[in-house]
Amino acid sequence: MGAAWDDAVEAFAEHLRHERNLSEHSVRGYRTDLSQLAEHAQALGVEGPADLTTRALRSWLANQQTLGRARATIARRATSARTFTAWCVRTGRASSDPGALLASPKARRELPAVLSESEVRALLDTTAESVADDGPVGLRDLLVLELLYATGVRVGELCGLDVDDVDPGRRLVRVLGKGRKERSVPYGVPAAHALDAWLTTGRPALATSDSGPALLLGLRGGRLDPRTARKVVHDRLAAVDGAPDLGPHGLRHTAATHLLEGGADLRSVQEVLGHASLGTTQIYTHVSNERLRAAYRLAHPRA
Repeated sequence: MGAAWDDAVEAFAEHLRHERNLSEHSVRGYRTDLSQLAEHAQALGVEGPADLTTRALRSWLANQQTLGRARATIARRATSARTFTAWCVRTGRASSDPGALLASPKARRELPAVLSESEVRALLDTTAESVADDGPVGLRDLLVLELLYATGVRVGELCGLDVDDVDPGRRLVRVLGKGRKERSVPYGVPAAHALDAWLTTGRPALATSDSGPALLLGLRGGRLDPRTARKVVHDRLAAVDGAPDLGPHGLRHTAATHLLEGGADLRSVQEVLGHASLGTTQIYTHVSNERLRAAYRLAHPRA
């Protein structure tokens, strides 16, 4: 990027990080989007945010469509651009807001893939059976899976947990979510057993001077990296016959769907997941309905 773009994007990233309290993952996403916008704009002769026009923004989004980007990706990048241009006006980096006139395609709300209860049971049972061979890593992997399914937390939230964030007496885990909002999420007896085994036997075997207060540890004793946690989920699910290849977010979707199918109300599920909007949680009611319709079509003679 040119100097004007580079300075503006870096300052915007600091704003997102310190004033809006966005996670590093979210900040990185904004920076990626805006770096691509800057590259396209400079190719059109736009040297900095002050010279940006709605036409240039539309050209960038049209180029994304030509490259075959998904509607959801284009919609997200349009949002990044609008947020950035509005900030530029507020901070005096631009005199007008070209993003205010920018429309974006409405992202299709895809129904998330979820595991069936039998697939979850098989996943957790096969992982538990391998603990004797896998040692401390097996105990950690079992706890990763149990907590992801029991609580529906995001993988970044899981890896960010400290030992003191867990209250074994009340079976609650304190989670720091998006926007640094804190919530308490309950977990069940199987996850409690996995936690006890990890803290008693697994964690002490991996802990080093670099472990600090981290609940989950990697092989070298540092805090478990989200990429490693994702690999754990993919690898362990691969051992379950017929199960779809899902990551940690798939277990989050599964937990939410099973809660609703078990009779939990939407507001409670919203609290568990840490959604700011109830509308975000409502997609899981569609998942439940789709599963019901699929079962009906298979089972009813006049479906």
